[in-house]
Amino acid sequence: MIRSVVRGFGSALPKRVLTNQEMESKVDTTDEWIVQRTGIRQRYIADESETTASLGEAAARAALDNAGLTPDDIDLIILATSTPDNTFPASAVDIQNRLGMKHGAAFDIQAVCTGFVYAMSTADLYIRGGMAKRVLVIGAETFSRILDWNDRTTCVLFGDGAGAVVLEAQEGQGTAGDRGILTSHLRSDGSHKDKLYVNGGPSTTGQAGFIHMEGREVFKYAVGMITDVVYDALAATALEVEDIDWLVPHQANIRIIEGSARKLGIPMEKVVVTVDQHGNTSAASIPLALAAAAGDGRIKEGDIVLLEAMGGGFTWGSVLLRW
Repeated sequence: MIRSVVRGFGSALPKRVLTNQEMESKVDTTDEWIVQRTGIRQRYIADESETTASLGEAAARAALDNAGLTPDDIDLIILATSTPDNTFPASAVDIQNRLGMKHGAAFDIQAVCTGFVYAMSTADLYIRGGMAKRVLVIGAETFSRILDWNDRTTCVLFGDGAGAVVLEAQEGQGTAGDRGILTSHLRSDGSHKDKLYVNGGPSTTGQAGFIHMEGREVFKYAVGMITDVVYDALAATALEVEDIDWLVPHQANIRIIEGSARKLGIPMEKVVVTVDQHGNTSAASIPLALAAAAGDGRIKEGDIVLLEAMGGGFTWGSVLLRW
């Protein structure tokens, strides 16, 4: 059968680093409070010249270079983002143009922090359905644009950045021993919309709006939802928790990451954590973490890697793959 194999990976971050110490001068907070409750020590903030599309382009070029490919080799671009450059057209089309692509197709996908997982699952369906041989999957965000910098409960949490992978069609045997995406599981429940949302949009206020979050409510649901789709992934592949080499979670909060790992029985030594360096970069967080761990040699060819995320909507999902 056809499998969607990770051929290359890359990432991009804005130039500016905003530390917790600097946050102390902006809002009523402290480095100790932020680290204790979130695990975040710094985040990257885009300047006026840096946008979701420009960061996405940079991550895409890095992934193509890592794969030894050019834009001419790509059939489809899927960009996961909640902070597009424009209401329309899709920022994926902008990235396509920036890369000099005149062929194929490009579109955005919006599932907030679960966006990259949704995009990977969608790309896998295109590849297994024979509609694309190589897909550039990008997660890119500029959440700093929709932060209320007077709201200390949200402005300390989020950052900007982008990550990307190139998925390529390769023949597999149809077993868990194959390289590539083995299974994916997506969920949503719109009854939780008001627990994490942006209070604006073209059809309501005509403005982008700002993030609003009921932090305790999000935390209450997060661990259960995340572990639910992880168990589904293991059941679908007849693998055990012990078979997972690396858990790459959405980087929202160290407490959620640790709670999920504990419930699953996965030691933290097998969990990729970048929330301390990047903060919550929404759809960009998983590909940024993937690029960090694959780039430094932790994730190796043949490793079983589990991606999982939960975000506004609520949306949540998992992708289980062999690197």
